[in-house]
Amino acid sequence: MRRPGELERRTVVAMAAVATVAVVVAALVSLGLVRSADQSQARKALHSKADLVAAILDASRPADIGPSLRVVRRQDTPVAWLTTTGRLVGDPLARTAYTRLPQGERDQEVSRTLRVDGRQVLVEVRPLASGQVVVLAQRTDLAIGQTLRLFDRVLLALVIGLVVAVGVAVPFARRLAAPLRRTAAAAHRLASGERSVRVMPEGPAELAEVGASLNALAEALEHSERRQRQFLMSVSHELRTPLTAIRGFGEALADGVATGPAVPAAGATIVAESSRLERLVSDLLDLARVGADDFRYDLGPFDLGTLVDAAGQVWGRRCQAEGLTFGLERAPGAVDVVADPARVRQVVDGLAENALRVTPAGRPLVLALRVEGAEAVLEVRDGGPGLTEEDRAVAFERSALHDRYRGVRPVGTGLGLALVHELVTGMGGRVEADVAPEGGSCFRVRLPLVGGQAPAPAA
Repeated sequence: MRRPGELERRTVVAMAAVATVAVVVAALVSLGLVRSADQSQARKALHSKADLVAAILDASRPADIGPSLRVVRRQDTPVAWLTTTGRLVGDPLARTAYTRLPQGERDQEVSRTLRVDGRQVLVEVRPLASGQVVVLAQRTDLAIGQTLRLFDRVLLALVIGLVVAVGVAVPFARRLAAPLRRTAAAAHRLASGERSVRVMPEGPAELAEVGASLNALAEALEHSERRQRQFLMSVSHELRTPLTAIRGFGEALADGVATGPAVPAAGATIVAESSRLERLVSDLLDLARVGADDFRYDLGPFDLGTLVDAAGQVWGRRCQAEGLTFGLERAPGAVDVVADPARVRQVVDGLAENALRVTPAGRPLVLALRVEGAEAVLEVRDGGPGLTEEDRAVAFERSALHDRYRGVRPVGTGLGLALVHELVTGMGGRVEADVAPEGGSCFRVRLPLVGGQAPAPAA
């Protein structure tokens, strides 16, 4: 048999406690109401009885008053009377109550409540036509039997309330705890590595929200691990290609297969493939460091125009070697920005490398710099196949374009654009993918100017 959980036990105890408090409070209120109603009813009854006794005695002969009062006393009503000679006779309670009345009220019609021997007593005084005075008294405290009967009813109500509370609380607590149990079990399965686990959002809104959040977490983990597997497969493929080439040419050199004029070509191939490996490992390290404590930006003011001129000389020669037309567009004068010059050059080289890879011979590759408002705008444009609107939406996600165009057009490691995005945003800038006037892709980097002001035009 399943043991009840902590939530179930606490829910049952809480509902039982609420039921107990409700019954006790209701009993106290009821006791007050019963006492008040009993006293009011007793007051009315005693008042009517006093009026009736006074009327009967006034209509009787003086010799019949004593026997008539004895009849009233036999009805369990304490009665006393004051004779014409001033003598007070009758029941001790009525006599004591009469003596507690103020002197001016003893020969008048009076309805009072007094305390006699620590208990409340109702007193009714009626003067008679014969000059005598009759006094009726009655205690208002509940009788012992009445009190016991009330206590029994309160106890019965308490037992019934507890039974009902526990009977309702147990299934309610189980129903409340069941979604939490299932969610906790799903979380344990999720922690053990199972990613297909899902729970049905149910119960109150808060519990349903917990279930929905767990499902969202499971989906996010499943998607992340799927992307991670794809990423590792892609990186493994990229690593295998240069390693295969290096190993093949290295074995050719070691076995003496490559000799004479073939040796420099084999060495050049090994150097080129080693450079590819170095570039890939560098990208992986940079991506791993993004957002970590050891990834630093040396932000400061510098002239972006000078950096673009230096990059233009390098990429101009690269384009000439590959048969591309290189263009450099920028207005003369300094363009001072706040950024890390080494990281900006890394961004320019990464974007230009991507453009060079996909642009056919004879098509343009353009490096442009201009100022718009309080920002410097750096563009790398090409005349390659370009990107669709759907491509531009995911251009900076890791391996998104690599997976989409692998085998269709020349692709890199799938890490370059993601690294560019992280570097630019880390320096407080923005990067966008757009359509270039040259027909291909345009990657636009926006960096803040020094002081947030546009530079003065060159003389």
